Amino acid sequence: SIYMLGLLLGAVISGSLSDRIGRRPVTLLSMLMMGAFGVGAAFAPNFYVYMALRCLVGFAVSGCTISTVTLGTEWVGVSYRTHTVAISHCCFSIGQMALAGLAYGVRNWKLLQIAGSAPIFGLFFYIWVLPESARWLVMKGKIEEAKKLLQKAASVNKQSIPPELLDQMTPEKKGKSGNILDLFRKPHLRKSTLIMCYAWFVNSLVFYGLSLNVGSFGLDIYLAQLVFGAVEIPARFGCIFLLQWFGRKKCQSFFLLLGGAMCLIMTGIPKDLPVVVTTLAVIGKFAITASLYTSYVYCAELFPTLLRQTGLGLCSMSSRVGGIISPLISLLDKYRPAISMVILGSTPVIAGILCFLLPETCGKELQDHTEAAVASQRLPGPATRCRHCSPAARTAAAPGHPCA
Repeated sequence: SIYMLGLLLGAVISGSLSDRIGRRPVTLLSMLMMGAFGVGAAFAPNFYVYMALRCLVGFAVSGCTISTVTLGTEWVGVSYRTHTVAISHCCFSIGQMALAGLAYGVRNWKLLQIAGSAPIFGLFFYIWVLPESARWLVMKGKIEEAKKLLQKAASVNKQSIPPELLDQMTPEKKGKSGNILDLFRKPHLRKSTLIMCYAWFVNSLVFYGLSLNVGSFGLDIYLAQLVFGAVEIPARFGCIFLLQWFGRKKCQSFFLLLGGAMCLIMTGIPKDLPVVVTTLAVIGKFAITASLYTSYVYCAELFPTLLRQTGLGLCSMSSRVGGIISPLISLLDKYRPAISMVILGSTPVIAGILCFLLPETCGKELQDHTEAAVASQRLPGPATRCRHCSPAARTAAAPGHPCA
């Protein structure tokens, strides 16, 4: 719960900070904090210092997560957004699986803490290779810096951008930053914000709820960690195609409904059928993992550029609240058996229904302003306009890009 508190604080502060100073500095600072405080926790003189350091690690993890997702989303065309998020999330799953083997082989908690945190320092070279978001630079009026980054991206992909196309990039009259209150000023943004915050809350609640209850399914804790990490990989990569075929809204709703249904069905299965219970739990974890992945893609597309990081930060904050509450839900089973699974099943069903009220973003360009976001809901669908990227990004794209 202390670690989740750090994730919550990081979501609140890092999201807005990234919109103000940029995605790159927040990402680099977060990685430095993850390594320093993670290794430092192994040398904590007492439990209170250890908790404080773990809270700071959670803060850094949250900042790194939401900044990298936004940075990747803003650098690729529409058709590759899902790939970007899937790859980054699969690395999380691989890390979860690696942790199972690492914890099995390293039983000393101090050595395990160091072994799990020290590798982050290997990413020190990111200082020289990690670019800032060109879209964010344009919104801040830093046109020349954005042009240099686009030309560098085109060079890496062995493409060239016509000078006249770059000349079309003009600075904004006022490169102001958004804040959390701006998410609630417009009706369409208010609706999207509230629904997505609840969806993220539910995703985290069920995701960690199933993971923490895995010991009651009759599996060894190390094997459970491995299985629950492995099932996330096909869930995330499967979404790459499903999100393109069926759209964000339908997939988000379906995965939430499926995950909730599995948890509700588990309440009626006798405990003497552990194989059935475990199978349902794995399917539920698969669905919620897919929902969590979808929410990252969907959320990044729903909010305009000026508020995108702030919106992701607020949704991430809601997710962390769910993570904090999740360990406490299982305590309710002491008063009435299976009540925790009823909660873990009913909340995503409600979220799945609410997601049908959201607009579809599949095939639409990212919006820079709240007014543009409103207008985009009235524009023709992907069939009548470019569904991949802006002209500048399209020119800089690699030969394999659909619009290259």
